[in-house]
Amino acid sequence: MKKFTFKKGIRVPHNKITCGSPLTECPAPSTVYIPLAQHIGKPAVCCVSVGDKVKAGTIVGRADGFVSANVFSSVSGTVKAVERRKTPNGACAHVVIENDFRYETESLPKLANIDKDVLIERIAAAGIVGMGGAGFPASVKYSPKKSVDTFILNAAECEPYITCDHRLLLEQTECVLKGAAYLAAALGLDSFKIGIEDNKLDAVERINAIAAEKGMRAEVILLESRYPQGAEKQLIYAVTRRKVPRGGLPADVGVAVGNVHTAYAVCDAVVNGTPLYRRAMTVAGAVERPSNIWVRTGSKLSDCLEFCGGAKADCVKTLAGGPMMGTALDHTDYAVTKTTGALLLLDKKHVETSQPQPCINCGKCARACPMNLMPMYIDAYTLAENYGEAKRYGALDCIECGCCAFTCPAKRTIVQSVKVAKRKIKELGL
Repeated sequence: MKKFTFKKGIRVPHNKITCGSPLTECPAPSTVYIPLAQHIGKPAVCCVSVGDKVKAGTIVGRADGFVSANVFSSVSGTVKAVERRKTPNGACAHVVIENDFRYETESLPKLANIDKDVLIERIAAAGIVGMGGAGFPASVKYSPKKSVDTFILNAAECEPYITCDHRLLLEQTECVLKGAAYLAAALGLDSFKIGIEDNKLDAVERINAIAAEKGMRAEVILLESRYPQGAEKQLIYAVTRRKVPRGGLPADVGVAVGNVHTAYAVCDAVVNGTPLYRRAMTVAGAVERPSNIWVRTGSKLSDCLEFCGGAKADCVKTLAGGPMMGTALDHTDYAVTKTTGALLLLDKKHVETSQPQPCINCGKCARACPMNLMPMYIDAYTLAENYGEAKRYGALDCIECGCCAFTCPAKRTIVQSVKVAKRKIKELGL
């Protein structure tokens, strides 16, 4: 098959050490802490009280407005508290539930028929969000104001170490493809494309076999393994050669993109009536048993780590997510959410410890930037507190992929500068 890709970007070590590790069930803990903000937009509004009995699948947080999502209990048991707790990016209300270990479940009503409107309603009712990390409510994303003619299932999974989508493609192939077909149908389409990197040829073979067997109109597009191949705009260009305009959305060029895990969750909700309260994730790096696991939302990251044998003695850094775009953690007591795709532990040889040096104007960051920006200027103007100029050089267009920092010989913390610039531009109303 011919391979496709986008312009610029970088090649990074794949480190897909768990690609051969089947998904295994991580036992639910005695207490779960369900965040009411597991998505972009307004947090859900708590709809249970202390002392209430719940089941796995009982709604505990109801979507508050258009850009919001329902939140569900992941275990059966008793609500012990509703309290504000820290998250890796701030704090929000959490519903604390004591697990009774009976694992009673509550499902959504069986669908009598399936059409475009019913699919959108079911996606919203199940609390499904973009599970590739963004967490945008799926019912909103798949109700675009502009018509689209192409739906792409994003199976690139370009971030190093992370392999949970790969495992879903191998172990739940039919469900993922059905979910993708449902998402395409919600957009008024009867076919879809699958963009997948060439380091997952076993999944390509499996997809083609199941699609042919089930008569699905799914076209596999083989992508070159290049980072960040899975970024939305880069994926769209690689698959369709269409360019999303600056400040624009995929729908502006007639495209919608969906994640593998999102498709799986949609199929589970439509076929089985299962709300979104558990997910697949990868635990990798300096851990005793690197694994792919099924974990219930509200479990602590420490529960996942313990199940995988704990951290190795030489672990010096912990990330939620991958090494390029993950969030550094000060501890692992944070709750797993719908968008927690990975827990990564790094040892000294995989962590940059040298101090940033002055920019040497080599231009490597600009040559690597997949958004065609000049990151060195965004960094410089941010440090000079000239946020207007940082904006003029495209700070708001940066996708924070980390290509610039990865290639910088001076080890500049460019992505951090971009994040500061974005926050300041918003605060100052520039």
